[in-house]
Amino acid sequence: MKRGARRILVTGASSGIGRALALRYAQEGRSLALFGRDAARLEAVAADCRAKGAEADVSIADVRDRAAMAERIAAADAREPLDLVIANAGVSTGLSRGQIAEDPEAVRGTLSINVLGVFNTVEPAIEAMTARRRGQIAVVGSMAGLRGLPYSPAYCASKAAVHLYADSLRGALAPHGVHVSLIVPGFVATPMTDKLKAWQAGKVSDEKAAEIIMRGLDRRAAVIAFPLFVYYAMKLFTMLPPRTVDSVMRLVEVSVPQTHEREKP
Repeated sequence: MKRGARRILVTGASSGIGRALALRYAQEGRSLALFGRDAARLEAVAADCRAKGAEADVSIADVRDRAAMAERIAAADAREPLDLVIANAGVSTGLSRGQIAEDPEAVRGTLSINVLGVFNTVEPAIEAMTARRRGQIAVVGSMAGLRGLPYSPAYCASKAAVHLYADSLRGALAPHGVHVSLIVPGFVATPMTDKLKAWQAGKVSDEKAAEIIMRGLDRRAAVIAFPLFVYYAMKLFTMLPPRTVDSVMRLVEVSVPQTHEREKP
């Protein structure tokens, strides 16, 4: 087995980046704890991982359920100590052309999964890893967390929140032997982006995204952002006059489907 984490937990492992990461990490000598809500899809991913030589156990869990997540993560850690926890589960929501405000229920559903879901994943891992004084936590953010976009206010807010959370944890946990990485992907070919009507600059496959992420996590990078030209462009936007950037962004035709998720699981 290559160097790196042996026991890895991934939330949102039944599709998209989570699935691609599970398959990328799957190899003999590794043990995967796969978390998701769709039992059939999750079992299929686990079967594919086992076929590649990895051990894989599944947990049907909703990241919004704090008590259930704490219980299941503790059980996964008890089965074998977790080396790497990837808080990946997330949803998107936004505005269609001509729509002015987001549905308050969709907004709260997005924040509940994207923000509280990350907290519910990371907090139990902190307790276990700091007690052992070793481990790694990865939080999946987004380019949308770098600068507000007029067509997806709640999603941008949710990702900005977890960006700062990861940045804060990195400094707080380093003295306790726990490394924290923030993953900042651009457009990745997943079921989520398939529904997005927009120009998707620099879009990569989920397999390529998983390769980049794994490489960054192996070297314990503080930030894993890709593609870099989009990352630096978004950084530049934050330094330009806000109203100018807003005006330019409004010229781009984008339609983001509203999530069906709600605040409570």
